[in-house]
Amino acid sequence: MKFVIEHLTKHFEKKEVLHDINFTFEEGKIYGLLGRNGAGKTTLFNCLNRDIKKDSGRFYLELDGTLRESVPEDIGYVLSTPTVPEFLTGREFLKFFLEINERSVQSTKSIDEYFEYMKIAPDDRDKLLKDYSHGMKNKMQMLINIIAQPNILLLDEPLTSLDVVVAEEMKQLLRSLKRGRITIFSTHIMDLALDLCDEIVLLSHGELEEVEKSDLDSHAFKEKIIAALREDGYE
Repeated sequence: MKFVIEHLTKHFEKKEVLHDINFTFEEGKIYGLLGRNGAGKTTLFNCLNRDIKKDSGRFYLELDGTLRESVPEDIGYVLSTPTVPEFLTGREFLKFFLEINERSVQSTKSIDEYFEYMKIAPDDRDKLLKDYSHGMKNKMQMLINIIAQPNILLLDEPLTSLDVVVAEEMKQLLRSLKRGRITIFSTHIMDLALDLCDEIVLLSHGELEEVEKSDLDSHAFKEKIIAALREDGYE
């Protein structure tokens, strides 16, 4: 499976945020989308998720030589600031999600087994989501995307505000889930991208550029990336 972007552009008034983007993502890999704050990472994700309208271009899936447009069910989107219904408990939210998606989601675990999988303690499962920490809300947001099994998983800086333990748990989870899907992980932290991702893609001046990984640990490599990003402006 491949996810292909062709000639994607997006403007906000006179500011061109995405400039003629062409790129092909392949399944089984975690791609680190590396760019400065304001470089357009979230804008790119919002276009791919169709939360905002692109100005031009197209993107599609290539499955066994067959091309088709991506549909909402293909894409899971984990936001940097988790969005969950805070008036529900964790258990109520998960039960509701499973019920409304029972036709499209093949549930193989009980609700408590899902909580165990995400390392959410028994005492927290019946708490209101408004009382969850940022990391726990992030886990719930990640969990429903895992259950939905999207072909493409967009992760918009999901580890930035997490404590060390939760962040490490999430990294291990993402590594275990990459098989059979395309994972695109946006961040402005270079060391995180190098630690977690199989491929590094720079978003600079509104364009995507894949970075050679033959010499990732060298000082010259990091300096090259920093120099490229330093030249970039803000949205």
